[in-house]
Amino acid sequence: MPAPLTDTIRLQGASNFRDVGGYRTHDLRRVKTGQVFRSDHLAGLSLDDLSQLKRLGIGHSLDFRGANECMATPYDIAGVQRVALTIEPTVIARMQALVAQGIVPSTEETINLMRETYRDFVNHNAHTFGRFLKHLLEHPTPQVFHCTAGKDRTGFAAALLLSALGVDRATIEHDYLLTNQLYKRDTRLEGQGHPHVMKVLWQVQPEFLHAAFEAVDTQHGGMRDYLHGAIGLSPQELLELQRMLLEDEGHTP
Repeated sequence: MPAPLTDTIRLQGASNFRDVGGYRTHDLRRVKTGQVFRSDHLAGLSLDDLSQLKRLGIGHSLDFRGANECMATPYDIAGVQRVALTIEPTVIARMQALVAQGIVPSTEETINLMRETYRDFVNHNAHTFGRFLKHLLEHPTPQVFHCTAGKDRTGFAAALLLSALGVDRATIEHDYLLTNQLYKRDTRLEGQGHPHVMKVLWQVQPEFLHAAFEAVDTQHGGMRDYLHGAIGLSPQELLELQRMLLEDEGHTP
């Protein structure tokens, strides 16, 4: 069963911060809590938020944002090492190019752009997502990963991690869609655009994640082959990641 929404850690300066743990796997183990967290950007954290990160023991933040995003909302958190895992927000660039031509994409065309973005995650950003998983493996201390809204790059990273740990896709989709309940939009970061376009860009939809999984299955032979192939995780590394982040059901830390 999915972890209840009440388990979400509330921060004042980040609306989409939550523990990735608590989910069951197909072999009846459970993803450990208190180890890996996902979030939107961390530039607006309050002093109380920073104290909470310290209590959680978070030592690394894995930042998927692009160069301009990092310059717009930089952060430096004492005791937390920021690791740049740069993936530029290409869907925004594509949208701006259409607008420059005087084209206003329809809702369906915007959804298709997002689906294309998720296929690009699978096919063009595998090395970066591989670095993400290897960093978790090499640093067995609590970590947080994020992008700007914590929804697309972060959402696919979470889906990849939970897949590697053996969580079923229905549960992964549940975790992915929690963003629509948690993320509070910041108009200063979103830019200007037609409301129907912005609504698509700043929410998540099952179709986006399905496009990624479809690319994994049809172009890479399924998740296990994708993890061992394009992602670059050896069978031994995958087993070690599972050993590190899974526990038997009913285990009390």
